[in-house]
Amino acid sequence: MVYANDSKSFGRKAVEVRVLSRALMNRNNSLNPNKELQAYIIGVAIGDGNLSNPNGRAVRLRVTCDKKYPLLIKKIKNSLSKLFPNNKIGIVDRAETFLDISVYSNNLEELLGWKAKGGSKAVQGVSISAWILDDEKYKIGCIRGLVETDGAVYFDRGYKMVIFKTIIPKLANDFHNAVLSLGFNSRMYKVEKNENGYVNQKTAYHVRLSKNVQEFLDLVKIEKS
Repeated sequence: MVYANDSKSFGRKAVEVRVLSRALMNRNNSLNPNKELQAYIIGVAIGDGNLSNPNGRAVRLRVTCDKKYPLLIKKIKNSLSKLFPNNKIGIVDRAETFLDISVYSNNLEELLGWKAKGGSKAVQGVSISAWILDDEKYKIGCIRGLVETDGAVYFDRGYKMVIFKTIIPKLANDFHNAVLSLGFNSRMYKVEKNENGYVNQKTAYHVRLSKNVQEFLDLVKIEKS
């Protein structure tokens, strides 16, 4: 509250308060212009992120992480700190096996391409933005974020594989085409909800890479530890 002895002084003080508030708001909404970093965080958010607006003012991104990947948790936290240099990055211990990394920013909806109050990512048809698909470096960053969250590197009968899973058909197609454009022959499968005994499972889309996997991993530099 600002008190003054005359209306002119009060008016000046009120203007100063508004200017200061605007400056603080702009500072807290600063966004690192590094497009590779943005593309990576977009991939992470599409994979395991959730947008909400709990206080009606600032949008929150919450990324849920499995505790068995401590290096990945550290990497995502540090990447968010770089992307939002003036914003606090919080960690909430949700359960024995997982935690949330969160940040508030009103840049999030425009950056990520979906809304906090628009329904689930599947309802909003979240996919990879055109500006990412048009640039190889940005594609690599986004693919890295997607595989680190909604994908896996595993062995099948002694052979190393990479897989990405989603229930969003356009996202699966975008991911598949992005991998193909990098020169790797991935395959996309549709898994119906009644297959493999999972009665309540939604129809899913799997994109799998089984050839030249190590070359792919060397290029994309996926962290799953």
